[in-house]
Amino acid sequence: MSYYISPNFLDKVAVHVTKNFLNLPGVRVPLILGIHGRKGEGKTFQCELVFRRMGFEPVMISGGELESPDAGDPSRLIRLRYREAAEQIRVRGEMCAVFINDLDAGAGRFDSTTQYTVNTQMVNATLMNIADNPHNVQLPGSYDDTPLHRVPIIVTGNDFATLYAPLIRDGRMEKFYWEPSRDDKIGIVGGIFESDRLSKADIVALVDNFSGQAIDFFSALRSRIYDEQIREFIHKIGIEQVSKRLVNTLESPPEFQNPNFSLAHLVEMGNLMVGQQKRIQEMRLVDEYNQSRLFNLKTPANVPDAVPTQSQLNDPSSKYYKAYAAPVAEASNGHVLRLNSEVLEQVQQLLARGCKIGMEYADNRRFKTGSWQSCATIQTAQEKEVVASVETCLAEHGGEYVRLIGIDPKAKRRVVETIIQRPNT
Repeated sequence: MSYYISPNFLDKVAVHVTKNFLNLPGVRVPLILGIHGRKGEGKTFQCELVFRRMGFEPVMISGGELESPDAGDPSRLIRLRYREAAEQIRVRGEMCAVFINDLDAGAGRFDSTTQYTVNTQMVNATLMNIADNPHNVQLPGSYDDTPLHRVPIIVTGNDFATLYAPLIRDGRMEKFYWEPSRDDKIGIVGGIFESDRLSKADIVALVDNFSGQAIDFFSALRSRIYDEQIREFIHKIGIEQVSKRLVNTLESPPEFQNPNFSLAHLVEMGNLMVGQQKRIQEMRLVDEYNQSRLFNLKTPANVPDAVPTQSQLNDPSSKYYKAYAAPVAEASNGHVLRLNSEVLEQVQQLLARGCKIGMEYADNRRFKTGSWQSCATIQTAQEKEVVASVETCLAEHGGEYVRLIGIDPKAKRRVVETIIQRPNT
């Protein structure tokens, strides 16, 4: 099976590695290359293909190794692996690199509930120190004055905004945002289904049909096609005999014929997988259990219970109170007659940006615990209908907290959470 390497990806990694092995007079070369992008787009696998193409094996570090019960262990590990890579260059006489996978998962800070440990600080400080002094990397408690060979460091992650800002500055880290183009996706997916004899037209149609999905979706889709044969195998021998047949047996492993990889069947199974994704997005139980899931989100639950003064209530810039242009009037049927200008303007801005609008409400008890509940889903993008839905939600929950939600459909995350109604006190 031949795998596709994106020309842009190959160029970026190859240039960075090569540049770190050249002696360019008067040129300060960043030691670290940070490759970031959406989850499941094949950053790690593309890196491995490039390393194989360039003919060397990197020294690996997983993001899960960047924390330890013992303070200082992860930073010592980074120094040890760096020196190991430098030794490989000296002994083998070939290129080498340190490859840290999912750096933001091990050294990033995602929200106010993420613990920022001594190890997190030391990992960031160690990488900064190595980037500034690549020829002098010492292990704790020892000193070796022999200069080391410069070793390029390549890191991957999803969101480098969670990392310590001085670490990712341009002098230390060169950033590369990996977002495969349509041609890249067609090439990669073609490699995934190469042994299944799908035509180029079928590959293009499959990619276009699931254009919003990441690369790993298509790999998972190919695996899903085998479920039918595996299910038939289980029913044939009996579910009670599966363990004995596969683990404790002298028989040869079961063989499976090439399943149905027709375009129609792939699209059918792909739609089932997309449906499962939507179920997770629609349930949103994370709202009830994880109150501070958004990075750097400040919730009203942290505000002291002290009653604000009258001057604070009248001050629109006060951090205790959000003043709106005018009170909201209600009709005899309980429906809100109009939104105030500030809320209406925010709705218009969100719709102009292509965001979806949502509404959530909470009584006093749920507000204190951050357990918001969703109003009826707003499916339309028409301003009048959205405004009507917002007004209806406000009217139905007149004595409760109500907040306006803006959702970016591409990034699939919330970009706005604004409380637009508070209970009368």
